Amino acid sequence: MCESMDGRDPGGRERLAHWFTGPLGRSLQALESHRLRDILPAFAGTFAVQVGHIGDCDLLESSPTAVHVLVDPDAGSGGAVVRALPEELPLDTRSVQVVLLAHTLDVSEQPHQALREAERVLAPEGHVVILGFNRVSLWRLACLFRHRRERRPWCGAAAIGLSRLKDWLSLLDFELVRGGMLYYRPPVAQAYLRDRLFFLERIGDRWWPLGAAVYLVVARKRTPGMMPIPRRARRRRLRPASRPVGLGHG
Repeated sequence: MCESMDGRDPGGRERLAHWFTGPLGRSLQALESHRLRDILPAFAGTFAVQVGHIGDCDLLESSPTAVHVLVDPDAGSGGAVVRALPEELPLDTRSVQVVLLAHTLDVSEQPHQALREAERVLAPEGHVVILGFNRVSLWRLACLFRHRRERRPWCGAAAIGLSRLKDWLSLLDFELVRGGMLYYRPPVAQAYLRDRLFFLERIGDRWWPLGAAVYLVVARKRTPGMMPIPRRARRRRLRPASRPVGLGHG
């Protein structure tokens, strides 16, 4: 297996897409799709874009936007499909209300540029939704062994930790509005074992919130010229308020 200097596998996009058609990949994507159905309906608008195609699920199915577009360098032709790289989106600036990056940054050769492109095409107050492999998860233990690493597509991915991702979002003038972790079960292929271990999904947030396989981050593009309200002032204005959503809770 040939890897780039930053640890990414140049063929990682194809390998990851193929892995998502297998039993463990389908199980993970079903959970991701379920979580997105709790999030996407809140974001109205005209255009929603999914950058990168993985698995068989339509991850934008719950989005209420009028038009759904898939951007992928290997996608076939079609009215709602555009062949392009994540780092070079052929979309107008400020034309999109929702951008979904489902493991796109995990396998991008230029993840910061891909995120910058998402910021460029988003309209002010638009949202970017990011799914990525957690670099400190229990899944990463298998990556310590070379013979297993070559079979695990997430081993060549997740070079971006949550702290770095949050820094990038801040530099691009995004406001973090929601975060969560998902899939606390170990990466077992046997369906009966995954079913028996499903209880881990219910207790994972409480007992080991940062040990999940995947993180989910939602951020809003700020309107130019608007200053964010300081956190202390928000607490005073919104009191009494419910507990803010953090990255350890979905």
